[in-house]
Amino acid sequence: MPGQKKVKKIFVLDTSVLLYDSDAVKNFEKHNIAIPITVIEEIDSFKKGNSVTSYHAREFIRFLDKITDANMIQQWIPLNGRTRGKIRVVSDEGSAKDANQVFGSVKNDHRILNAAMKLKEDEPGKKITLVTKDINLRLKARALNLDAEDYETIRIKDIDHLYKGKTDLHFDANSPINELYKNGKVKYSEIDSFNPVSNHYYILKNHSGSALGYYNPRNKNVELVSSKNAYGITPRNAEQTFAMHALMNPEILLATITGAAGTGKTLIALACALEQRRQYRQIYLARPIVPLSNRDLGYLPGDVKSKIDPYMQPLWDNLNIIKNQYSESSKQYKKVDELVQTEKLSIVPLAYIRGRSLNNVIFIIDEAQNLTPHEIKTIITRAGENTKIIFTGDIFQIDTPYLDAQSNGLSYLVDRMHNNDVYAHINLEKGERSELANLASKVL
Repeated sequence: MPGQKKVKKIFVLDTSVLLYDSDAVKNFEKHNIAIPITVIEEIDSFKKGNSVTSYHAREFIRFLDKITDANMIQQWIPLNGRTRGKIRVVSDEGSAKDANQVFGSVKNDHRILNAAMKLKEDEPGKKITLVTKDINLRLKARALNLDAEDYETIRIKDIDHLYKGKTDLHFDANSPINELYKNGKVKYSEIDSFNPVSNHYYILKNHSGSALGYYNPRNKNVELVSSKNAYGITPRNAEQTFAMHALMNPEILLATITGAAGTGKTLIALACALEQRRQYRQIYLARPIVPLSNRDLGYLPGDVKSKIDPYMQPLWDNLNIIKNQYSESSKQYKKVDELVQTEKLSIVPLAYIRGRSLNNVIFIIDEAQNLTPHEIKTIITRAGENTKIIFTGDIFQIDTPYLDAQSNGLSYLVDRMHNNDVYAHINLEKGERSELANLASKVL
């Protein structure tokens, strides 16, 4: 109602939010931020290591140290100047209701709930909201009559309409398909009336035939796309043809390929990289390591290669598929082994990329849906001269607990980057692994 006074808000941030985005405290405008002391303790335990969570832990600790030298448990501290809200560390002791007793166990999550409930008792005129990416913690908070919500600053609103990279167009008998085959290109105005999207792909059909094309932003035409072989791998459908075209187009420096298991994402990326090996100094392959119990590589036995090999086996499997397109005595088969032995083709953990400048390389990141938006940005900002980066993944198959189809880095990248001249994306729809795999995907 007009003239009604707005209720002041205090957001209580969980550890999962700060490990996902160390700048989260800057995204709540003028509202106050409360950090349970348990969160500080958990952040401290994450600060060592090369993972992105370790990076965010260190960044947040540095931020707290920078803004004040006062006792943050006793007073609210301005976040940044006069226009922003304030921040305070809050205790988990003294609440009328004890979450440990309610849920029958002593956990850090319950201490965080106690801190939020104590703050709600101490600030009766304000709305207290717990912000966490932990679904279970949100459910427990609501059971205690606490407001709880997800951290949605970096989140795709409409995942069902995420950019797919291609459009099917149907024409009558007087279609531009013949001209496309005859001249290899056709004016965009003859294809579509909407504003063109850079490097967008088209399946053009009429009653008697079809053609594949893509919009070239450099000459403003739709050009014919033909099926090409890449190191023994030939596309089996239109989307795979588009993906291989994008990956072997020298004008496209950043590409993403999404799709369910068995659609050929990783295999196509590896084959195209091998086909272009002479254009780059090195080929890097990587995939996010999602360890158990929040333990990083240091807990595994052996040297670095021994530690990462179990996680990288799918990349080796796809590499073997490509090798086996040829006989063991062939030059192509031996060349793959030679590239591995000389480290011209190298499988590396993503943690080792931080701080490096990647010059003259083609870099494939598999299972990119398990990366945060910050990790995606970190990788891309490593790109130097003559570097091409390829991300592959299935945005609906996520292995990390605090990411989903709307908040993972791959979805974020597709949403933000499409319609840039150096970027292309294609979503693979048809499974090509085997008839059995396709059946399982549809029925089970």
